[in-house]
Amino acid sequence: MAFVPFDDRDGWIWMDGVFVPWRDAKTHVLTHALHYGSSVFEGERMYAGEIFKLTPHSERLKRSAELLDFEIPYSVAEIDAACKETCAKMGLDDCYVRPVAYRGPEAVSVSAIHNKTHLAIAVWDWPSYFDPETKAKGIRLEWAKWRRPDPATAPSAAKAAGLYMICTMSKTAAEKRGFSDAMMLDWRGYVAEATGANVFFVQDGVLHTPPVDAILDGITRQTIIEMAKAKGIEVIVRHIRPEELSGFTECFLTGTAAEVTPVSEIGEYRFKPGALSLGLMEDYGRLVRRL
Repeated sequence: MAFVPFDDRDGWIWMDGVFVPWRDAKTHVLTHALHYGSSVFEGERMYAGEIFKLTPHSERLKRSAELLDFEIPYSVAEIDAACKETCAKMGLDDCYVRPVAYRGPEAVSVSAIHNKTHLAIAVWDWPSYFDPETKAKGIRLEWAKWRRPDPATAPSAAKAAGLYMICTMSKTAAEKRGFSDAMMLDWRGYVAEATGANVFFVQDGVLHTPPVDAILDGITRQTIIEMAKAKGIEVIVRHIRPEELSGFTECFLTGTAAEVTPVSEIGEYRFKPGALSLGLMEDYGRLVRRL
């Protein structure tokens, strides 16, 4: 399928309460968010006409903005409704949903006291985040050069656009070397997350996953923990040192885009998609599609 740039598509984007033709949904080059990273966003998926865990996503969007010291001028219920309206306007019932809140071009200064907060919502068709054939075998990751920052230096609990720059750098570098993604450590050297997904490991039928003291508490991560516990699978949330990966047999990533994706390789460590990983992948697929 031919690549179509995101600024040259048909359709509509919801911007500050009104629908704007897709190609006209623009903001000025002096927008504060472009210069100073004052933007937060969400990634959501609609399956068969229903956005999975829409309200928790909208709630997190509001919290993320508050952590960056700005307030989105819409309630959670209004954001929920706008997301649904945008999907309907685009005629899509299986798609990716991207709300983004940002400080506008009212002033260009490190200070944002005079800048308004804007909200836009776009939706589009979304295939598998990773190639389906590769995903079934388990994707390959390298170690990222960059580390997730100390929460004392950055709002790590926020889904803030500025925090993803090192993710972009890490994933791009990995793809150039033939990997699907990169695994990041936190500032202390513990295993943190991939560039856009949380990580789980399996050892003797038990799930192990890093705590969220330096990473985003993914909504898919929360869902998988709930599902695993409901199936009687023990889940241990703890700090994991890189050298411990030699003792794990399975590994998988979780995220709205990644869903549940088995991993076969992280740097020098190897894993094999097994019953636990593949079972949760299938269970999650049935859950979001209400099968």
